[in-house]
Amino acid sequence: MKLLYALSILVHLIPGSLSQSGLSSNPQVFGNVFNFWTKLSSGWDLTRGDKANAITLPMPRNGPIIIQPNKTALVIIDMQNFFLHESLGGDPLGRAIVPTTVDTIHAFRNAGMPVLWTNWGLTEFDLVNMPPAFINGFTSDGTSVKSFGSDMGTIVVPKSDPSVPATSRTQGANETIAVGRKLMRASWNAQPWGALLTEQVQGVAKGTDFYFNKNRLSGMWGPGTPMQTWLQDNSMTTLFFGGVNIDQCVWGTLLDSYYKGYDVILLDDISATTSPIGATQMVDYNAGLNGWRANSTDIMGALKSAVKPK
Repeated sequence: MKLLYALSILVHLIPGSLSQSGLSSNPQVFGNVFNFWTKLSSGWDLTRGDKANAITLPMPRNGPIIIQPNKTALVIIDMQNFFLHESLGGDPLGRAIVPTTVDTIHAFRNAGMPVLWTNWGLTEFDLVNMPPAFINGFTSDGTSVKSFGSDMGTIVVPKSDPSVPATSRTQGANETIAVGRKLMRASWNAQPWGALLTEQVQGVAKGTDFYFNKNRLSGMWGPGTPMQTWLQDNSMTTLFFGGVNIDQCVWGTLLDSYYKGYDVILLDDISATTSPIGATQMVDYNAGLNGWRANSTDIMGALKSAVKPK
């Protein structure tokens, strides 16, 4: 009886009448009564009929899109010391997008949308079950003993700013940090880099942010992951993506999310990679086919306008 009542409510949300198959007779409706988009004269309505406090966001192509903030999240992927810290050979392009990433995080939070962090964070069980190809992909010397879980030694950093290496030009006292085992859960190298660590810790404490460990490039691979469980439990439908590397972990997470039926929007200016430019071009092209691609600057004005006065 409860299911029939729920279906009767949903029927009123989807435009057009329903056929026996459960699909709408409206040719501008894509999907079913549980999960649908509505094509507009310009752009798309992704709210699935829940328009309360909806936000309209410009897109460079195939937009604007109308989103429901209660069902939308920003996903930040692998912005960790391992991939970004200079002393660990981290990517300067990844470090360069951190200020824009922080601004985007604040904009999503202020508009009432959660920020999800999905990072490498392995357990001993993960090491036992890691496929050979992945072990080979993360070795530093061509042997398995220098791959996942290996001790990465120590580095020297300024006490005032551990996000940079200590040099003859840095001011103040230095400290030696144990980098920890490679990409293991709770290790220093697996922590978010620089200002992002503060953002993540404070956001989780306040309940605006959520942190999910992963054990493959994609945070959404396989039958289910901690992040996917949270998305399902909270009825999320629409995901924005940024992080490193755009053509590897960001692309993998976005693509698996697309396969599982989520709306996917790539934010280029909070994504980076160490790969040749062609890799980013491939991701941009296909992200635009699977969903949308934009810069944070395209949507920042609309996000700020959506903030309600306190």
